[in-house]
Amino acid sequence: MAHPSVHHHGISVSDLDRAVEFYSDVLGLELLDRYTLSDDALSTAIGSGPITGRFAQLGGETSRVELIEYERDDGDAGNSDEGNETSGADRTDDADDGRARDVYETGAKHLGLRTDDIEQVYAALPEDVETISEPQTTGSGTRICFLRDPDGNAVELLEL
Repeated sequence: MAHPSVHHHGISVSDLDRAVEFYSDVLGLELLDRYTLSDDALSTAIGSGPITGRFAQLGGETSRVELIEYERDDGDAGNSDEGNETSGADRTDDADDGRARDVYETGAKHLGLRTDDIEQVYAALPEDVETISEPQTTGSGTRICFLRDPDGNAVELLEL
């Protein structure tokens, strides 16, 4: 039997261009590909009504980060509810039975990115990047710190 292996970590975002800038310019991940999908296969796979996804694939040494900005085909895009942090794609309608929300809601628990020098990466962060903590050494000896991407998703930097 073929065993699955990790290919990517998907993060739904409200503004793809802003997210790509953060993950590539601030965190140094290489932009590998950008594309848009708007077909029945995407809608069926995520359990939604008609939807368009703008994708960016970024890579490090061993895995990929997939950033996705979803827009329902009725023109509703992420964070369009006049300051409400709920994505416009989150609202359930007759064509969306709610299963899709786990896929296209903005957010992730956290993304862990390994580095060889956490102090250097931390010191090079732009001033406008929200940090949750300075680098800390855990009981296992791993050095970690957390910061937030432009959508508020937690990103863990770790030095093993």
